[in-house]
Amino acid sequence: MSYIKINQEKIDAKIAQDLIKLCPFNAFEYEDAYLSINASCKICKICVKKGPDGVCEFIEDKIIPIDKSLYKGIAVYVEQHQNHAHHVSWELLGKAKELKEKTNEDVIAVVIGHQMEHISQEALNFGADQVIVYDDPCFEAFNVEIYTNVMEAFYQKYQSNIILFGSTPLGRSFAPRVAARLKTGLTADCTMLDMTKDGDLLQIRPAFGGNIMAKINTPNHRPQLATIRYKMFNKPSLCEPHGTISIESTENIRKQSQITLLDSLDKPRVKDISDAEIIIAVGRAFKKQKDLELIEPLRKKLNAEVGCTRPLIENGWFDPRKQIGLSGRTVKPKLIINLGISGAVQFIEGMKESELIISVNSDPHNRLFDMSHYSIVGDIYEVLPQLNELIDQILEVNDEL
Repeated sequence: MSYIKINQEKIDAKIAQDLIKLCPFNAFEYEDAYLSINASCKICKICVKKGPDGVCEFIEDKIIPIDKSLYKGIAVYVEQHQNHAHHVSWELLGKAKELKEKTNEDVIAVVIGHQMEHISQEALNFGADQVIVYDDPCFEAFNVEIYTNVMEAFYQKYQSNIILFGSTPLGRSFAPRVAARLKTGLTADCTMLDMTKDGDLLQIRPAFGGNIMAKINTPNHRPQLATIRYKMFNKPSLCEPHGTISIESTENIRKQSQITLLDSLDKPRVKDISDAEIIIAVGRAFKKQKDLELIEPLRKKLNAEVGCTRPLIENGWFDPRKQIGLSGRTVKPKLIINLGISGAVQFIEGMKESELIISVNSDPHNRLFDMSHYSIVGDIYEVLPQLNELIDQILEVNDEL
């Protein structure tokens, strides 16, 4: 990793204070006549370019090119709980099939658990070229230490180019462990993926509070790991199975763990807004919580779920599970009606794949209007009653037909 080196023999109190004033990130610390750099350093190199001559030096790691031909395969970890696969796994399998078109690598589904025959067959039905199964009674319940041992064994044998994980609570704890074990990097919460012809994975995600979209690639490290949120990609259609299932030996995989599972309590199932087909999303244009009653006629007529933006969660008006956006839920309904929402990048990224988007806002330059199929400029308190009347007319016409 590249870093800034301080030549301590050239440091005195005045030079140290000059560098402390120069750094915009407060990355220098001077104590006991020793100048050090803390974790705030962004390696912007201002201290090298504008600081005292020869005091700070940029040290760049020597890049050792890798033989990319040694790494083949786009692997997807198939997350499962009680022998039911999470839908995000099939979405990732569909995306892997798209990426395959660039490099013609096999799409590999990695299945870990016990009595995995049904899930293995599902993976074939969704188009996997290979299904690699690690089936053992010790793998029945997820254990991050043991499962990491399994993924290490998989990679040592198959040397896959890419490994994708769902950005679920389980995936967010599992993928970093695997990355650390395999001594590689991990890009979390990707919203888009692409591939170069030589096999480099382009990992795209919001950065700096959602103000920019960062495109990350790691041309000199393998495997390439990423986590992707649920509902970011389309679930593939079922197809005629063409791949193979390989049952791997688990004899040499370490099954001991320092984690002891005392008990397992399943949370009560609640209706997840991610699965809703019609959503009414509300923002901070609603001045009081009581004003949310204005959407009730519309919600009932459309049989819709209600979602919200982060400020309304912070107000305590909604359960956090109703939040739409990168720090909440990703949704892909058939219809979403956005009422009084400012259009922050975080919200847009969480709902941009909706089939039909209708947005209402008093600001004619609202960013949501750029991606909405229908945009209404106006105050929500005036538009909502008219919208209810319009829905009534549509429903009456449908009844007559």
